[in-house]
Amino acid sequence: MLLLARCKRVVLPKIRTRTKTEKRPYHSSCEAGEIERFIIENTEVVKEDHMTPEIQLRLFTPTCRFWHARPELWPFTDPYWAIYWPGGQALARYLLDEPAVSHGQKVLDLGCGCAASAIAARLAGASLVVANDIDPVAAIATKLNCELNGLQPIAAVTANLIGKEPDSWDLILLGDMVYDETLADSLHSWLRDCIRTRGTRVLIGDPGRTQFESHSIRQQLLKLADYELPDSVKEDNYGLTVSTVWHYQPEM
Repeated sequence: MLLLARCKRVVLPKIRTRTKTEKRPYHSSCEAGEIERFIIENTEVVKEDHMTPEIQLRLFTPTCRFWHARPELWPFTDPYWAIYWPGGQALARYLLDEPAVSHGQKVLDLGCGCAASAIAARLAGASLVVANDIDPVAAIATKLNCELNGLQPIAAVTANLIGKEPDSWDLILLGDMVYDETLADSLHSWLRDCIRTRGTRVLIGDPGRTQFESHSIRQQLLKLADYELPDSVKEDNYGLTVSTVWHYQPEM
């Protein structure tokens, strides 16, 4: 099975990712500089074929070494940070088109991956941006993607924030995060606390995955914008054609 195909499985009803015992020890034995070099050597700088040509990102493409590699050859956990997921594309596009949404705001990009949404918030004038992803390699990819776009590094946090005491975020961004029922349940509870105690606004980007459409969270969303996906993104995401930005408004 191809490495890229395993990453794409996030759009399917069932997901298979490595468990903690299967996690490769690569980044426990390497310095950050070594991981940076690995990312640079095994990704391509992409600024087209996605919805935000204003933003450059280091991503997997067909020219990259591991695009067709066997999964066991990849030295990290699944490289979700090397793919520009359609929900994240919609969020980033929305923030760039509507800069007032994040201008002057304290913004958290939860499950940031390649950090495109965090970068879009920074470009739109957010006063503070934090990119959060439990994969430490994503934090290094975030740094590299900030440099590509001429930005000072965005603060990257690798702790699992879901379920923790809510911080004083004005805006929380979630792209492509509702892909598992257990995770969605945890998000629903934690985000509701953030909204109730901090007045946080929550935006969700998703292209209409089955898990998202069938979860109760779907009934508590207000649609803000639809974006047609570029042809290359449609092909890479099993025929999904539109990605939507939603305002999360849970019952209190």
